[in-house]
Amino acid sequence: NRAASGLPQGRVVYVDSRRWQRPPAPLRAPRYSLVGRPDFLMQEGKAIIPVESKPGRGAAQPYEGDLLQLAAYCLLVEETYGVSPPYGLLVYREHTFEIPFDRDLRERLLDILDEMAAAREEGEEVHRDHSQRARCAACGMREECGEEL
Repeated sequence: NRAASGLPQGRVVYVDSRRWQRPPAPLRAPRYSLVGRPDFLMQEGKAIIPVESKPGRGAAQPYEGDLLQLAAYCLLVEETYGVSPPYGLLVYREHTFEIPFDRDLRERLLDILDEMAAAREEGEEVHRDHSQRARCAACGMREECGEEL
């Protein structure tokens, strides 16, 4: 439900939660070789705002990996809907961070995506980074992973 998710008021247009509904498909940005499922997309006027919920996190500042994940969802929204979101929301247990999708964050993300593309070209394989069955079971990309537990 909305209260448990930490979602702000607004129209929910996409949900990656088996408790709410199954999204039709992940968002895709082929020119960046990027695929993903944000937890939620909220509509505010003409803007589509990605929301990433990390209810187990209690940090006072966002983790770098979470910032980049949210930035990736911002880029996916831009590619899918044709309009760049002005920001995304990162929801931790006690804080909701409004993260501007500005030039600096975009460039950091694009640099990482370039590094990933170079690693793929070199034939380097990237594997899942955990051995947690529950984490795999809850993953929105489980069907596409090939390494699920």
